[in-house]
Amino acid sequence: MLRVVSWNINGIRSPLQGVVNQEPSNCATMAMGRILDELDADIVCLQETKVTRDVLTEPLAIVEGYNSYFSFSRNRSGYSGVATFCKDHATPVAAEEGLSGLLATQKGDVGCCGSMDEFTQEELRALDSEGRALLTQHKICTREGKERTLTLINVYCPHADPGKPERLTFKMRFYRLLQIRAEALLEAGSHVIILGDLNTAHRPIDHWDAVNLEGFEEDPGRKWMDGLLSNLSCQSGSHVGPFIDSYRYFQPKQKGAFTCWSVVTGARPLNYGSRLDYVLGDRTLVIDTFQASFLLHEVMGSDHCPVGAVLSVSPVPAKQCPPLCTRFLPEFAGTQLKILRFLVPLEQDPVLEQSALQLSNQTRVQTCQNKGRVRSTRSRPSQAGSSRGQKNLKSYFQPSSSRPQASPDLELPSLPLMDALITPKTSEEEATTRVAEGQAKASEAKDEKEVRTSFWKSVLGGPMATPLCGGHREPCVMRTVKKPGPNLGRRFYMCARPRGPPTDPASRCNFFLWIRPN
Repeated sequence: MLRVVSWNINGIRSPLQGVVNQEPSNCATMAMGRILDELDADIVCLQETKVTRDVLTEPLAIVEGYNSYFSFSRNRSGYSGVATFCKDHATPVAAEEGLSGLLATQKGDVGCCGSMDEFTQEELRALDSEGRALLTQHKICTREGKERTLTLINVYCPHADPGKPERLTFKMRFYRLLQIRAEALLEAGSHVIILGDLNTAHRPIDHWDAVNLEGFEEDPGRKWMDGLLSNLSCQSGSHVGPFIDSYRYFQPKQKGAFTCWSVVTGARPLNYGSRLDYVLGDRTLVIDTFQASFLLHEVMGSDHCPVGAVLSVSPVPAKQCPPLCTRFLPEFAGTQLKILRFLVPLEQDPVLEQSALQLSNQTRVQTCQNKGRVRSTRSRPSQAGSSRGQKNLKSYFQPSSSRPQASPDLELPSLPLMDALITPKTSEEEATTRVAEGQAKASEAKDEKEVRTSFWKSVLGGPMATPLCGGHREPCVMRTVKKPGPNLGRRFYMCARPRGPPTDPASRCNFFLWIRPN
């Protein structure tokens, strides 16, 4: 059996935070291995890793028992990125970054790129620059004992921001490139699995509020999926695409099968989400070898949950990992980098090089002459001064002559009259006086503090008491407007419960209250 799992991890270091704190050695290697063991798959495909090569650490990249492959965003740090972890008994025979073939190194690549004539070179580079696709090609053995080729395309498709129409165009071009590459691999004789975050809820059953979304069926992303996938719900005359949605193949009418929820609205507890993550297989592969397709709702750590499938085939490991494997990166290969690798030799003109050498010699001679001149003109200490020896530190401290010194033989005259007028106090009287003075000072300080406190209380009214929501009579939560506009930065109160269907009484009510500025 071959078990594959896909998970939009929303930052490869995010799920490790809770796991690392539980580890006795606080080791990220053990934490990453524990996550992979929990997913219990032969091949794990991760999306939205949000790491670039310069911040990728060895504990995240090198896990015992696995070989890993990463694709990084080349434009932004902490953005996008995908990774594939394969167990050693499922080592791929080839691995490649990107869909266009421009990032291929011609050694250990998957190949079979198809016709890219409808794209320009600049467009292909832009589509592959965000680290959204990673291909691994494996050898599998069927139940009949036949060896076949299986190519996994791990993808994190772009999100179409309504406020940025150019991103919708980018998304649709990425879809087109993905379809061309997948169909080219099929034509070359390889089985193909497309798995990952496609960022589109295909059918109304895959979205919590599809009936209230205007033009749901007319969305260009859904139309693209209609052409890519076979429609299994219809009878004769239905569209037959090259791929099958494996989950709907086994669970065609399962409602609430969502894989993504909003973290801001806390929608996961009430399952108020959508299905954006898929395992798509070519028709022959799904019908002949797929045994199950599943969602892992119980796995936390991201705003997505893992999805996966089980195939009735056995992986045939390659003898060695492809060159794209992270263990071959110089920073993880155990080889020390020489400083010469960071320096580029400059080719100089022989005439310029000879003149530079002459200038260097002249500078060296002039420097020696200057040193000799300085050494000869330096003043030497006299023989008499050197014979005096080292001075004592006390010799630098002399008594000041400006202050008159009292003579030891001088006696001050006594004043008997003043002695008679001053009568010394007893110790009890002094103690009583000190206590009275202390109490008076404390009383004055207390009165002054109370006056200041009452003054500021009259000026500042203090924070507003947290209101209760109208639907549940429970304390509200305070939020801040972050969307650009006239209300940017304003704060408001709303119901603290998670978002859910309007018909569910346990979901958030419509209470809303602006916070007035002081």
